[in-house]
Amino acid sequence: MTSMRSSMLCGILLLTAPMLCAQDFSKYRNFSLGTSLASVVKHTDLRVVDVKTTHEGSLLFQELTWHPANGIGVAYRSENVDDLVFSFYKGELYKMIVTYDRASTEGLTTDDMVKSISAKYGPPTSIALAIDSPNERYEPRQKPVATWEDSQYSFNLVQSSFSGAFELVIYSKRVNAEADAALAQVVKVDELEAPQKAVERQKKEADAIELTREKNQKSFRP
Repeated sequence: MTSMRSSMLCGILLLTAPMLCAQDFSKYRNFSLGTSLASVVKHTDLRVVDVKTTHEGSLLFQELTWHPANGIGVAYRSENVDDLVFSFYKGELYKMIVTYDRASTEGLTTDDMVKSISAKYGPPTSIALAIDSPNERYEPRQKPVATWEDSQYSFNLVQSSFSGAFELVIYSKRVNAEADAALAQVVKVDELEAPQKAVERQKKEADAIELTREKNQKSFRP
């Protein structure tokens, strides 16, 4: 009896092991949420100068856009990804947005995409229902298709309402919540400082015009 139970347990572990290994929603290919900006730069053909600050005046938020197909080599030329946007909060990768090449997904249905992703990440935890919109103008920019998630990470397949392109939105729930709260605070401060910044900008423009006027007054000959 003990031998039979051991055999059954081994059989269950063998069947579930691939799925358990696959269901790591913090990773996409060679990239993992939580890694540093320097690490992401190292594994792409990008440079630190390609990093953009996504909110003026704040070093908390940075973004890096990578186009794998623009790289050199067979591995890049066979890439199905059009671009991959890495978002960083305090230098930590907390979100990845993968946009697939249209030619690579042409003709594929949402069911096809879900099956393909499920083969690697396991069955989705939820699938969005298709709802007919009475007015297409008010449809969201991205339609949710399916979600794979656990307590820490969210892995979402979405489709553009305009182009039909498929995207994966992968993020850390904890850091994403912290980033959203910080961004709300940054926006609030910007709104409070906006009037003063507008006055300073107008003064700077007026000073530049006056400087040009004075220079031209001295050099102009009718």
